[in-house]
Amino acid sequence: MALFCFHCRDGEAGERLREIHRETHLAHIAANLHDYAVAGPLKQDGKIIGSMLVIKAEDDDDARAKLEADPYFTAGVWQSIRVDAFTPLFGDWMPPDSETD
Repeated sequence: MALFCFHCRDGEAGERLREIHRETHLAHIAANLHDYAVAGPLKQDGKIIGSMLVIKAEDDDDARAKLEADPYFTAGVWQSIRVDAFTPLFGDWMPPDSETD
């Protein structure tokens, strides 16, 4: 499995749409917890402005499909989404038997 980091910024209606879809979004995350290395809100001045999700997937297409199944995606909470493959080298996410280059 590879890791893919999704940086999702809310649109203008993000706050309202988050409120409407929060419960189904959280239920979706809980039901698919095995697909996430980490997930949580992005904040600025204490206000939620987006989400960061690190998704475990076989490839880019698999990661994107998992993101698109999220109720926040289907409801249009996120206005912009950037994705990058992510390889942990240091810290808590580093695989125990990996080596750095």
